[in-house]
Amino acid sequence: MFGLLVQDGTHGCCAVSMEGRPAVNASQTVILLWDRDRQTEHFIRKASFRGEGNSVGFLVPSPSLPELEESGNEAFPYLAEITAPPTSRPASFSIGCAAAPSALPRNEMVRVIQEKTLAGFDTVVLAADSGAALMEWLRTHHYSYTPEVAAWAQPYLDRKWYMVAMKITKPASGKETAGISASALRIGFKTDRPLFPYREPDSRKDASQLGVKDRVLRIYFLAEARYEGRFPTGRAWTGELKWSRPLSSEQRQQLLTDLKLDQTTGPSQFWLSEFVDHWAYGVAPGDVYFSPSKDQREVAQNDSPRTLDPTFPGMIAASLLLPWVRRRKRDRSRPRAASSD
Repeated sequence: MFGLLVQDGTHGCCAVSMEGRPAVNASQTVILLWDRDRQTEHFIRKASFRGEGNSVGFLVPSPSLPELEESGNEAFPYLAEITAPPTSRPASFSIGCAAAPSALPRNEMVRVIQEKTLAGFDTVVLAADSGAALMEWLRTHHYSYTPEVAAWAQPYLDRKWYMVAMKITKPASGKETAGISASALRIGFKTDRPLFPYREPDSRKDASQLGVKDRVLRIYFLAEARYEGRFPTGRAWTGELKWSRPLSSEQRQQLLTDLKLDQTTGPSQFWLSEFVDHWAYGVAPGDVYFSPSKDQREVAQNDSPRTLDPTFPGMIAASLLLPWVRRRKRDRSRPRAASSD
Protein backbone atom coordinates (compact mmCIF):
# COMPACT_ATOMS: atom_id res chain seq x y z
CA MET A 1 0.00 0.00 0.00
CA PHE A 2 0.86 3.56 -0.36
CA GLY A 3 1.09 5.83 2.63
CA LEU A 4 -0.32 9.28 2.64
CA LEU A 5 1.82 11.39 4.88
CA VAL A 6 3.21 14.81 5.05
CA GLN A 7 6.13 15.75 3.02
CA ASP A 8 7.91 18.76 1.94
CA GLY A 9 10.46 18.43 -0.74
CA THR A 10 9.98 14.81 -1.35
CA HIS A 11 7.09 12.49 -0.87
CA GLY A 12 8.38 8.98 -0.48
CA CYS A 13 5.30 7.12 0.64
CA CYS A 14 4.64 3.84 2.34
CA ALA A 15 1.44 1.99 3.18
CA VAL A 16 1.36 -0.85 5.67
CA SER A 17 -1.37 -3.10 6.97
CA MET A 18 -2.39 -2.28 10.49
CA GLU A 19 -2.51 -5.98 11.29
CA GLY A 20 0.58 -7.19 9.50
CA ARG A 21 -1.44 -8.50 6.55
CA PRO A 22 -0.72 -7.78 2.87
CA ALA A 23 -1.66 -4.27 1.76
CA VAL A 24 -0.87 -2.39 -1.44
CA ASN A 25 -1.72 0.86 -3.12
CA ALA A 26 -3.95 -0.18 -6.01
CA SER A 27 -4.25 3.06 -7.96
CA GLN A 28 -4.45 6.74 -7.35
CA THR A 29 -5.20 10.16 -8.77
CA VAL A 30 -3.18 13.11 -7.51
CA ILE A 31 -3.38 16.87 -7.84
CA LEU A 32 -0.07 18.71 -7.42
CA LEU A 33 -0.35 22.48 -7.24
CA TRP A 34 3.04 24.19 -7.38
CA ASP A 35 3.35 27.77 -6.11
CA ARG A 36 6.77 28.74 -7.43
CA ASP A 37 6.84 32.22 -5.88
CA ARG A 38 6.06 30.90 -2.39
CA GLN A 39 8.14 27.73 -2.86
CA THR A 40 5.14 25.73 -1.70
CA GLU A 41 3.59 22.53 -2.99
CA HIS A 42 -0.01 21.49 -2.32
CA PHE A 43 -0.38 17.74 -2.56
CA ILE A 44 -3.92 16.37 -2.87
CA ARG A 45 -4.40 12.66 -3.38
CA LYS A 46 -7.34 10.41 -4.14
CA ALA A 47 -6.30 6.78 -3.81
CA SER A 48 -7.70 3.30 -3.54
CA PHE A 49 -6.09 0.39 -1.71
CA ARG A 50 -6.33 -3.34 -1.34
CA GLY A 51 -5.57 -5.27 1.81
CA GLU A 52 -6.58 -8.22 3.95
CA GLY A 53 -6.72 -6.34 7.23
CA ASN A 54 -9.53 -4.17 8.56
CA SER A 55 -7.45 -1.02 8.49
CA VAL A 56 -4.40 0.41 6.78
CA GLY A 57 -1.58 2.62 8.00
CA PHE A 58 0.36 5.15 5.94
CA LEU A 59 3.69 6.89 6.25
CA VAL A 60 4.98 9.91 4.35
CA PRO A 61 8.24 11.78 5.04
CA SER A 62 8.48 15.58 4.94
CA PRO A 63 11.65 17.68 4.82
CA SER A 64 9.84 20.44 6.74
CA LEU A 65 6.84 20.73 9.00
CA PRO A 66 3.75 20.02 6.86
CA GLU A 67 0.26 21.48 7.03
CA LEU A 68 -2.66 19.06 6.69
CA GLU A 69 -6.17 20.13 5.72
CA GLU A 70 -9.27 18.58 4.24
CA SER A 71 -9.71 19.11 0.52
CA GLY A 72 -12.84 18.89 -1.56
CA ASN A 73 -13.31 15.89 -3.85
CA GLU A 74 -15.01 18.01 -6.52
CA ALA A 75 -11.74 19.06 -8.15
CA PHE A 76 -11.00 15.52 -9.39
CA PRO A 77 -14.03 15.06 -11.69
CA TYR A 78 -13.71 18.70 -12.76
CA LEU A 79 -10.11 18.17 -13.93
CA ALA A 80 -11.12 14.91 -15.62
CA GLU A 81 -13.80 16.84 -17.48
CA ILE A 82 -11.32 19.51 -18.61
CA THR A 83 -8.81 17.03 -20.06
CA ALA A 84 -11.27 14.41 -21.32
CA PRO A 85 -11.58 13.80 -25.07
CA PRO A 86 -14.81 15.22 -26.52
CA THR A 87 -16.44 11.78 -26.80
CA SER A 88 -15.58 10.49 -23.32
CA ARG A 89 -16.99 11.18 -19.91
CA PRO A 90 -15.02 11.87 -16.71
CA ALA A 91 -14.50 8.97 -14.36
CA SER A 92 -16.24 8.87 -11.02
CA PHE A 93 -14.33 8.92 -7.77
CA SER A 94 -15.41 6.81 -4.82
CA ILE A 95 -15.13 8.03 -1.27
CA GLY A 96 -14.61 5.91 1.83
CA CYS A 97 -13.42 6.75 5.27
CA ALA A 98 -13.54 5.90 8.95
CA ALA A 99 -10.96 5.63 11.69
CA ALA A 100 -11.01 5.45 15.44
CA PRO A 101 -8.63 7.77 17.29
CA SER A 102 -6.26 6.18 19.76
CA ALA A 103 -4.13 7.36 22.63
CA LEU A 104 -0.65 8.52 21.65
CA PRO A 105 1.81 8.06 24.49
CA ARG A 106 5.00 10.05 24.04
CA ASN A 107 8.27 8.29 23.43
CA GLU A 108 11.44 10.03 24.58
CA MET A 109 12.95 9.61 21.11
CA VAL A 110 9.76 10.20 19.10
CA ARG A 111 7.97 13.52 19.53
CA VAL A 112 4.34 13.99 18.57
CA ILE A 113 4.19 17.39 16.87
CA GLN A 114 0.55 17.40 15.87
CA GLU A 115 -2.57 15.22 15.93
CA LYS A 116 -5.57 15.69 13.64
CA THR A 117 -8.55 13.78 12.33
CA LEU A 118 -9.09 14.84 8.72
CA ALA A 119 -11.04 13.38 5.79
CA GLY A 120 -11.43 10.07 7.63
CA PHE A 121 -7.75 9.82 8.57
CA ASP A 122 -6.26 9.87 12.05
CA THR A 123 -3.04 11.79 11.39
CA VAL A 124 0.01 12.23 13.58
CA VAL A 125 3.05 14.33 12.66
CA LEU A 126 6.17 12.83 14.23
CA ALA A 127 9.79 13.82 14.73
CA ALA A 128 11.98 10.75 15.28
CA ASP A 129 15.58 10.70 16.46
CA SER A 130 16.27 7.28 14.95
CA GLY A 131 14.79 4.54 12.84
CA ALA A 132 14.71 2.22 15.84
CA ALA A 133 12.66 4.74 17.85
CA LEU A 134 10.24 5.24 14.99
CA MET A 135 9.89 1.48 14.55
CA GLU A 136 9.05 1.05 18.22
CA TRP A 137 6.46 3.84 18.11
CA LEU A 138 4.79 2.32 15.04
CA ARG A 139 4.70 -1.14 16.58
CA THR A 140 3.18 0.26 19.78
CA HIS A 141 0.45 1.88 17.71
CA HIS A 142 -0.28 -1.27 15.71
CA TYR A 143 1.50 -0.47 12.47
CA SER A 144 3.33 -3.31 10.79
CA TYR A 145 6.85 -1.94 10.40
CA THR A 146 8.73 -4.50 8.28
CA PRO A 147 12.42 -4.50 7.34
CA GLU A 148 11.38 -3.26 3.88
CA VAL A 149 9.62 -0.28 5.43
CA ALA A 150 12.61 0.38 7.69
CA ALA A 151 14.96 0.40 4.71
CA TRP A 152 12.62 2.79 2.89
CA ALA A 153 12.37 5.21 5.84
CA GLN A 154 16.04 5.36 6.87
CA PRO A 155 17.28 7.85 4.21
CA TYR A 156 14.59 10.33 5.26
CA LEU A 157 15.35 9.88 8.96
CA ASP A 158 19.04 10.44 8.29
CA ARG A 159 18.10 13.86 6.92
CA LYS A 160 15.97 14.64 9.99
CA TRP A 161 12.72 14.81 8.11
CA TYR A 162 9.32 14.67 9.73
CA MET A 163 7.12 11.62 9.42
CA VAL A 164 3.35 11.59 9.29
CA ALA A 165 1.53 8.46 10.38
CA MET A 166 -2.07 7.93 9.26
CA LYS A 167 -4.74 5.34 9.81
CA ILE A 168 -7.84 4.57 7.82
CA THR A 169 -10.32 1.77 8.42
CA LYS A 170 -12.12 0.07 5.58
CA PRO A 171 -15.90 -0.34 5.78
CA ALA A 172 -17.34 -3.78 6.53
CA SER A 173 -18.10 -5.58 3.28
CA GLY A 174 -17.81 -9.27 3.99
CA LYS A 175 -14.91 -9.55 1.57
CA GLU A 176 -11.52 -10.30 2.96
CA THR A 177 -9.67 -8.33 0.25
CA ALA A 178 -12.10 -5.47 -0.22
CA GLY A 179 -10.70 -2.21 -1.54
CA ILE A 180 -10.25 0.91 0.57
CA SER A 181 -10.86 4.39 -0.78
CA ALA A 182 -9.92 7.50 1.16
CA SER A 183 -11.32 10.99 0.91
CA ALA A 184 -9.08 13.71 -0.46
CA LEU A 185 -6.58 15.19 1.99
CA ARG A 186 -4.40 18.22 1.21
CA ILE A 187 -0.80 18.39 2.40
CA GLY A 188 1.06 21.67 2.04
CA PHE A 189 4.81 22.01 2.49
CA LYS A 190 7.76 24.18 1.61
CA THR A 191 10.16 22.81 -0.99
CA ASP A 192 12.56 24.17 -3.57
CA ARG A 193 11.42 21.58 -6.14
CA PRO A 194 7.94 20.14 -6.65
CA LEU A 195 7.81 16.38 -6.45
CA PHE A 196 5.71 13.26 -6.23
CA PRO A 197 6.55 10.48 -3.68
CA TYR A 198 7.21 7.73 -6.18
CA ARG A 199 9.66 5.83 -4.02
CA GLU A 200 8.17 3.12 -1.76
CA PRO A 201 9.09 -0.22 -0.18
CA ASP A 202 9.22 -3.30 -2.38
CA SER A 203 5.58 -4.43 -2.40
CA ARG A 204 5.77 -7.09 -5.14
CA LYS A 205 5.12 -9.91 -2.66
CA ASP A 206 2.02 -8.25 -1.19
CA ALA A 207 0.72 -7.36 -4.65
CA SER A 208 1.14 -10.99 -5.74
CA GLN A 209 -0.68 -12.28 -2.65
CA LEU A 210 -3.57 -9.89 -3.29
CA GLY A 211 -3.69 -10.63 -7.04
CA VAL A 212 -2.99 -7.01 -8.00
CA LYS A 213 -1.05 -6.86 -11.26
CA ASP A 214 -1.43 -3.32 -12.48
CA ARG A 215 -2.10 0.12 -11.03
CA VAL A 216 -2.55 3.46 -12.71
CA LEU A 217 -1.13 6.69 -11.36
CA ARG A 218 -2.73 9.85 -12.75
CA ILE A 219 -1.22 13.23 -11.84
CA TYR A 220 -2.83 16.59 -12.54
CA PHE A 221 0.05 19.05 -12.25
CA LEU A 222 -0.82 22.75 -11.88
CA ALA A 223 1.90 25.37 -12.22
CA GLU A 224 2.80 28.50 -14.19
CA ALA A 225 4.06 26.54 -17.22
CA ARG A 226 4.35 23.07 -18.71
CA TYR A 227 6.48 20.80 -16.49
CA GLU A 228 8.10 17.39 -16.85
CA GLY A 229 9.07 14.76 -14.30
CA ARG A 230 12.43 13.04 -13.75
CA PHE A 231 14.14 10.91 -11.14
CA PRO A 232 17.01 12.45 -9.10
CA THR A 233 19.52 10.66 -11.36
CA GLY A 234 18.16 12.58 -14.34
CA ARG A 235 16.50 9.48 -15.74
CA ALA A 236 13.18 10.21 -17.41
CA TRP A 237 10.03 9.20 -15.55
CA THR A 238 7.70 6.71 -17.25
CA GLY A 239 4.62 8.92 -16.82
CA GLU A 240 3.13 9.82 -20.21
CA LEU A 241 2.02 13.40 -20.82
CA LYS A 242 -1.59 13.20 -22.01
CA TRP A 243 -2.75 16.81 -21.84
CA SER A 244 -1.04 20.15 -21.22
CA ARG A 245 -2.62 23.56 -21.71
CA PRO A 246 -3.23 26.87 -19.92
CA LEU A 247 -6.53 27.19 -18.07
CA SER A 248 -8.92 30.10 -18.14
CA SER A 249 -9.32 32.43 -15.20
CA GLU A 250 -12.77 30.92 -14.57
CA GLN A 251 -11.32 27.41 -14.44
CA ARG A 252 -8.59 28.55 -12.05
CA GLN A 253 -11.15 30.16 -9.75
CA GLN A 254 -13.33 27.04 -9.78
CA LEU A 255 -10.41 24.73 -8.99
CA LEU A 256 -9.21 26.79 -6.02
CA THR A 257 -12.77 26.88 -4.70
CA ASP A 258 -13.10 23.11 -5.06
CA LEU A 259 -9.73 22.56 -3.35
CA LYS A 260 -10.70 24.90 -0.49
CA LEU A 261 -7.70 27.12 -1.18
CA ASP A 262 -7.46 30.90 -1.17
CA GLN A 263 -7.83 32.55 -4.59
CA THR A 264 -4.32 34.00 -4.27
CA THR A 265 -2.79 30.49 -4.17
CA GLY A 266 -0.38 29.66 -6.97
CA PRO A 267 0.34 31.53 -10.20
CA SER A 268 -2.10 34.06 -11.65
CA GLN A 269 -2.68 31.69 -14.57
CA PHE A 270 -2.69 27.93 -14.19
CA TRP A 271 -1.08 25.65 -16.73
CA LEU A 272 -2.49 22.13 -16.32
CA SER A 273 -0.54 19.02 -17.32
CA GLU A 274 -2.01 15.53 -17.02
CA PHE A 275 0.34 12.55 -16.66
CA VAL A 276 -0.65 8.86 -16.71
CA ASP A 277 1.74 6.17 -15.51
CA HIS A 278 1.41 2.41 -15.11
CA TRP A 279 3.26 2.37 -11.82
CA ALA A 280 5.08 -0.93 -11.36
CA TYR A 281 5.31 -2.56 -7.94
CA GLY A 282 8.90 -2.78 -6.79
CA VAL A 283 11.81 -0.51 -5.90
CA ALA A 284 11.79 2.75 -7.88
CA PRO A 285 14.93 4.77 -8.75
CA GLY A 286 13.67 7.54 -6.46
CA ASP A 287 10.95 10.15 -6.10
CA VAL A 288 9.80 12.07 -9.18
CA TYR A 289 10.88 15.73 -9.29
CA PHE A 290 9.25 18.22 -11.64
CA SER A 291 10.84 21.12 -13.50
CA PRO A 292 9.78 23.40 -16.38
CA SER A 293 9.92 21.62 -19.72
CA LYS A 294 12.00 23.00 -22.55
CA ASP A 295 9.06 22.20 -24.80
CA GLN A 296 6.23 24.59 -23.94
CA ARG A 297 3.88 23.51 -26.72
CA GLU A 298 0.31 22.61 -25.83
CA VAL A 299 -0.63 18.92 -25.82
CA ALA A 300 -4.09 17.38 -26.14
CA GLN A 301 -3.94 13.63 -26.75
CA ASN A 302 -6.86 11.25 -26.58
CA ASP A 303 -6.49 9.51 -23.22
CA SER A 304 -8.49 6.45 -24.23
CA PRO A 305 -7.71 5.04 -27.67
CA ARG A 306 -10.73 4.91 -29.95
CA THR A 307 -11.83 1.47 -31.13
CA LEU A 308 -11.66 1.29 -34.88
CA ASP A 309 -14.73 -0.20 -36.55
CA PRO A 310 -13.45 -3.28 -38.43
CA THR A 311 -15.65 -2.35 -41.40
CA PHE A 312 -14.19 1.17 -41.57
CA PRO A 313 -11.25 0.42 -43.92
CA GLY A 314 -13.62 -1.39 -46.25
CA MET A 315 -15.98 1.58 -46.19
CA ILE A 316 -13.13 3.90 -47.16
CA ALA A 317 -12.14 1.60 -50.03
CA ALA A 318 -15.73 1.34 -51.21
CA SER A 319 -16.19 5.10 -51.18
CA LEU A 320 -13.06 5.54 -53.27
CA LEU A 321 -14.07 2.85 -55.77
CA LEU A 322 -17.72 3.85 -56.08
CA PRO A 323 -17.24 6.66 -58.65
CA TRP A 324 -15.13 4.34 -60.82
CA VAL A 325 -17.73 1.55 -60.60
CA ARG A 326 -20.51 3.95 -61.54
CA ARG A 327 -18.58 5.21 -64.55
CA ARG A 328 -17.98 1.63 -65.69
CA LYS A 329 -21.71 0.85 -65.44
CA ARG A 330 -22.62 3.96 -67.43
CA ASP A 331 -20.10 3.11 -70.14
CA ARG A 332 -21.47 -0.43 -70.46
CA SER A 333 -25.08 0.75 -70.67
CA ARG A 334 -24.45 3.20 -73.50
CA PRO A 335 -25.28 1.92 -77.03
CA ARG A 336 -22.22 1.35 -79.06
CA ALA A 337 -21.91 3.21 -82.38
CA ALA A 338 -22.19 0.97 -85.46
CA SER A 339 -18.87 0.36 -87.03
CA SER A 340 -18.49 1.27 -90.71
CA ASP A 341 -16.98 -1.14 -93.16
